[in-house]
Amino acid sequence: MPVTIYHNPRCSKSRQTLKLLEEQGVEPRVVEYLRTPPDAETLTHLLSLLGMQARDLLRRKEAPYKELGLDDPGKGEAEIIAAMVAHPILIERPIVVGPKGAAIGRPPEQVLSVL
Repeated sequence: MPVTIYHNPRCSKSRQTLKLLEEQGVEPRVVEYLRTPPDAETLTHLLSLLGMQARDLLRRKEAPYKELGLDDPGKGEAEIIAAMVAHPILIERPIVVGPKGAAIGRPPEQVLSVL
């Protein structure tokens, strides 16, 4: 199974994670998710692989988080996923999907477990 990284080249953790993968001899498929955001189905699948709820994958310091009221505990899974599809900056990064599942590269070494 090929390895995929959901990558933001402007993010230092994302760059470090990509470098770590390359140092491991892995040539991942790079998805610059801000340019080509995942759809709701893909996000739901990623959340399943990560074993997370949508709320756990949110970047809380990004402007759309407050603007969309995503801190409201009443917001459901579908609403949060829709917000991440519309505003991919809200998605925590990087996400690496490998043969053994998915992991967030924070810290970058965490992704080694899915290779």
